[in-house]
Amino acid sequence: MAAVVRERGIAVHSVDYRGLDDPNARVHKLIAEAGSLEGPLLLVGSSMGGHVAAAAAATLHPAGLFVLAPAFYMSGFEAYTPREVNCPTVVVHGWRDDIVPVDNSIRWAREHRAALHVLDSDHRLEDAIETVCRLLSAFIGDLG
Repeated sequence: MAAVVRERGIAVHSVDYRGLDDPNARVHKLIAEAGSLEGPLLLVGSSMGGHVAAAAAATLHPAGLFVLAPAFYMSGFEAYTPREVNCPTVVVHGWRDDIVPVDNSIRWAREHRAALHVLDSDHRLEDAIETVCRLLSAFIGDLG
Protein backbone atom coordinates (compact mmCIF):
# COMPACT_ATOMS: atom_id res chain seq x y z
CA MET A 1 0.00 0.00 0.00
CA ALA A 2 2.86 2.37 0.74
CA ALA A 3 4.07 1.84 -2.83
CA VAL A 4 0.69 2.93 -4.19
CA VAL A 5 0.92 6.15 -2.20
CA ARG A 6 4.52 6.80 -3.22
CA GLU A 7 3.65 6.21 -6.90
CA ARG A 8 1.29 9.16 -6.60
CA GLY A 9 4.18 11.33 -5.38
CA ILE A 10 3.01 11.39 -1.78
CA ALA A 11 5.39 10.92 1.14
CA VAL A 12 4.74 7.99 3.49
CA HIS A 13 5.40 7.98 7.21
CA SER A 14 4.76 4.84 9.28
CA VAL A 15 4.37 5.14 13.04
CA ASP A 16 5.96 2.41 15.16
CA TYR A 17 3.59 1.43 17.96
CA ARG A 18 5.66 -1.44 19.33
CA GLY A 19 5.50 -1.51 23.11
CA LEU A 20 2.36 0.64 23.21
CA ASP A 21 -0.68 -1.50 23.93
CA ASP A 22 -2.91 1.31 25.20
CA PRO A 23 -5.06 2.70 22.35
CA ASN A 24 -4.98 6.22 23.84
CA ALA A 25 -1.18 6.20 24.02
CA ARG A 26 -1.10 5.20 20.35
CA VAL A 27 -3.46 8.04 19.43
CA HIS A 28 -1.24 10.55 21.27
CA LYS A 29 1.86 9.18 19.54
CA LEU A 30 0.24 9.49 16.11
CA ILE A 31 -0.88 13.05 16.83
CA ALA A 32 2.63 13.98 18.00
CA GLU A 33 4.37 12.46 14.97
CA ALA A 34 1.87 13.82 12.46
CA GLY A 35 2.40 17.32 13.84
CA SER A 36 5.85 17.41 12.27
CA LEU A 37 4.65 16.39 8.79
CA GLU A 38 4.04 18.86 5.99
CA GLY A 39 1.29 18.97 3.43
CA PRO A 40 -2.15 17.40 3.39
CA LEU A 41 -2.46 14.37 5.62
CA LEU A 42 -4.03 11.03 4.70
CA LEU A 43 -4.43 8.65 7.62
CA VAL A 44 -4.29 4.93 6.86
CA GLY A 45 -4.48 2.13 9.40
CA SER A 46 -5.42 -1.50 9.86
CA SER A 47 -7.15 -3.16 12.82
CA MET A 48 -6.08 -1.28 15.97
CA GLY A 49 -4.14 1.06 13.65
CA GLY A 50 -7.41 1.88 11.91
CA HIS A 51 -9.02 2.62 15.23
CA VAL A 52 -6.08 4.84 16.21
CA ALA A 53 -6.13 6.69 12.87
CA ALA A 54 -9.86 7.36 13.18
CA ALA A 55 -9.50 8.55 16.78
CA ALA A 56 -6.66 10.91 15.81
CA ALA A 57 -8.64 12.31 12.87
CA ALA A 58 -10.70 14.60 15.13
CA THR A 59 -7.48 16.37 16.18
CA LEU A 60 -5.42 16.10 12.99
CA HIS A 61 -8.16 17.06 10.48
CA PRO A 62 -6.73 14.91 7.66
CA ALA A 63 -7.73 15.23 4.02
CA GLY A 64 -8.95 11.64 4.25
CA LEU A 65 -9.10 8.46 6.32
CA PHE A 66 -8.64 4.95 4.87
CA VAL A 67 -9.04 2.11 7.37
CA LEU A 68 -8.87 -1.66 7.06
CA ALA A 69 -10.77 -3.95 9.46
CA PRO A 70 -10.73 -1.20 12.09
CA ALA A 71 -11.08 -2.33 15.69
CA PHE A 72 -14.32 -0.44 16.34
CA TYR A 73 -16.82 -1.45 19.06
CA MET A 74 -14.55 -4.20 20.37
CA SER A 75 -15.55 -5.80 23.66
CA GLY A 76 -14.16 -3.78 26.54
CA PHE A 77 -13.14 -0.91 24.24
CA GLU A 78 -16.55 0.27 22.99
CA ALA A 79 -16.14 3.66 24.66
CA TYR A 80 -12.93 4.23 22.71
CA THR A 81 -14.57 3.86 19.31
CA PRO A 82 -14.02 7.18 17.50
CA ARG A 83 -17.13 9.34 17.25
CA GLU A 84 -15.91 12.52 15.53
CA VAL A 85 -14.51 12.00 12.06
CA ASN A 86 -15.09 14.93 9.72
CA CYS A 87 -13.26 13.94 6.56
CA PRO A 88 -13.86 11.65 3.59
CA THR A 89 -13.54 8.10 4.89
CA VAL A 90 -13.25 4.63 3.37
CA VAL A 91 -13.62 1.43 5.41
CA VAL A 92 -12.48 -1.91 3.95
CA HIS A 93 -13.31 -5.13 5.78
CA GLY A 94 -13.30 -8.87 5.09
CA TRP A 95 -16.45 -10.96 5.28
CA ARG A 96 -14.43 -13.77 6.87
CA ASP A 97 -12.77 -11.65 9.55
CA ASP A 98 -12.62 -13.74 12.74
CA ILE A 99 -10.93 -11.03 14.83
CA VAL A 100 -13.01 -7.89 14.27
CA PRO A 101 -16.63 -8.63 13.33
CA VAL A 102 -17.56 -7.16 9.95
CA ASP A 103 -20.81 -5.94 11.53
CA ASN A 104 -18.74 -3.46 13.56
CA SER A 105 -17.49 -1.77 10.39
CA ILE A 106 -20.94 -1.85 8.82
CA ARG A 107 -22.35 -0.12 11.91
CA TRP A 108 -19.58 2.48 12.06
CA ALA A 109 -19.74 3.21 8.31
CA ARG A 110 -23.50 3.67 8.55
CA GLU A 111 -23.20 6.02 11.54
CA HIS A 112 -20.50 8.11 9.81
CA ARG A 113 -21.76 7.81 6.23
CA ALA A 114 -18.38 6.39 5.25
CA ALA A 115 -17.76 4.46 2.06
CA LEU A 116 -17.66 0.76 2.88
CA HIS A 117 -16.11 -2.08 0.87
CA VAL A 118 -16.62 -5.60 2.20
CA LEU A 119 -14.41 -8.13 0.46
CA ASP A 120 -14.31 -11.93 0.42
CA SER A 121 -11.28 -12.03 2.69
CA ASP A 122 -10.19 -12.38 6.31
CA HIS A 123 -8.88 -9.92 8.91
CA ARG A 124 -5.51 -9.34 7.26
CA LEU A 125 -6.99 -8.85 3.76
CA GLU A 126 -3.74 -10.23 2.29
CA ASP A 127 -5.49 -12.22 -0.42
CA ALA A 128 -7.31 -9.04 -1.48
CA ILE A 129 -4.33 -6.67 -1.41
CA GLU A 130 -4.61 -5.80 -5.12
CA THR A 131 -8.23 -4.74 -4.61
CA VAL A 132 -7.32 -2.82 -1.45
CA CYS A 133 -4.56 -0.99 -3.36
CA ARG A 134 -6.96 -0.09 -6.18
CA LEU A 135 -9.44 1.24 -3.64
CA LEU A 136 -6.71 3.28 -1.93
CA SER A 137 -5.47 4.69 -5.25
CA ALA A 138 -9.00 5.64 -6.30
CA PHE A 139 -9.65 7.25 -2.90
CA ILE A 140 -6.49 9.36 -3.20
CA GLY A 141 -7.53 10.36 -6.71
CA ASP A 142 -10.96 11.38 -5.47
CA LEU A 143 -9.41 13.57 -2.77
CA GLY A 144 -7.81 15.60 -5.54
